[in-house]
Amino acid sequence: MKSEIFLIVLPVFLVIGLGFSLKRTGLVNSEFLFSLNRLIYYVALPALLFYKIATADFLTSFNGPLLTGMVGSVLVIFGLSYGYGSFRGYQPSIHGTFCQGAFRGNLAYIGLAIIYNAYGERGFAVAGILLGFLVPLFNFLSVVALILPNRRDSYNMGMFIWVKQIGSNPLILASFCGILWSILALPLPHIIDRALGIITGMSLPLALISIGASFSFNKLRGDLGVAALSTCFKVIIMPVLTGAILIYSGVRGQDLGIGVLLAGTPTATAAYIMAQQLGGDAELAGAIIMLSTLCSLATYSLALYLLHMLGV
Repeated sequence: MKSEIFLIVLPVFLVIGLGFSLKRTGLVNSEFLFSLNRLIYYVALPALLFYKIATADFLTSFNGPLLTGMVGSVLVIFGLSYGYGSFRGYQPSIHGTFCQGAFRGNLAYIGLAIIYNAYGERGFAVAGILLGFLVPLFNFLSVVALILPNRRDSYNMGMFIWVKQIGSNPLILASFCGILWSILALPLPHIIDRALGIITGMSLPLALISIGASFSFNKLRGDLGVAALSTCFKVIIMPVLTGAILIYSGVRGQDLGIGVLLAGTPTATAAYIMAQQLGGDAELAGAIIMLSTLCSLATYSLALYLLHMLGV
């Protein structure tokens, strides 16, 4: 059992470590990393999401109670973390960043990789369909978390950025197109199918390398106590809460595992960008991303062990 867990988790983090090493040895520089991130975000991951969702049976892959349970857990964590920040009297920039870090997971880069290793093609299709609904929710709640503490000054700017984030996000668009394609049961031309098969083969490895290459211990600045608490919300409390909600809702088997693993993803790198755009504490956002990603190696291993104990 331990070897199975290591085979699921360690390859993902070894590829992240490879990216870190490539950057430190100079084989990958900042200019290349910028272009690589654009390639992943605008081409590789959208192609992967569309391909895997479009070629899946939507009726078989979609689980309503799973989606409802995950949305519920995200909303609960959002409410708890925002309420805690209000109770502690955090400064507006810290308050919004703390809350965003507590619920916004790196579903596309790390979540999909872990689930693919754990549950294969079928699990990937289920997770991809969930992304089509969860990524817009994350974008919306991130804007809410960041503008509410500064609502008098940045409400209009926040709403504009929210609409832009939803309408132009290639991951959202690709997921929605894939869902529509799957519902309509449209065939993919053989040539397009082969081409997408080649393109998508590079998506997750490049995404993981990009995460590793972006790591910098200089980002561990700001209030590390606040960052640690936000990390605790994200990689410990959220997956535990999600698992409890899903079990109560009657979700079992592989779908339960997918929900818990997606909920346990570390804070998304997009949280740093959103904090910069909407007046949050970018240094704190970077610290939360770093801490949650480092801690997720242990929390993912523990989650997979507990799921195995439940027969998932």
